[in-house]
Amino acid sequence: MTKIFFDGGLRPAGMELAVVVGGRMHVDQGLGPGTSMEAEWQALMCAVRLAVDLGVENAVLLGDAAAVIAQATGAVRVPLAYRPLAEAFRIMDKPGRVRLRYTRRAQNLAGIALERMHSGPVIFPPLS
Repeated sequence: MTKIFFDGGLRPAGMELAVVVGGRMHVDQGLGPGTSMEAEWQALMCAVRLAVDLGVENAVLLGDAAAVIAQATGAVRVPLAYRPLAEAFRIMDKPGRVRLRYTRRAQNLAGIALERMHSGPVIFPPLS
């Protein structure tokens, strides 16, 4: 089983996403205008593509967007605005076994990676 963390976000420059697998971070920024929900869907699909590219056979996709996970698993209806993304996810090639799971934000390595990218350097006050 390979854990793959995914997260999408919306910044002033546009949508961005991160996927973390095997301790390696994959980031795509400047994806253009959109919504945070669209960014989460894009991150989920990026995680699937990466799993296929890496030859992962048994993937657990972990994200903190409960709504996207519920929509992607069929637990809730997909809003009309996101149906094209849900359909793209449904028809994409996937590894042999894929499980989609919710994880808290504090445990989502992809979300943590995006947050740290934008937090800038840590500046300590001078010692007196």
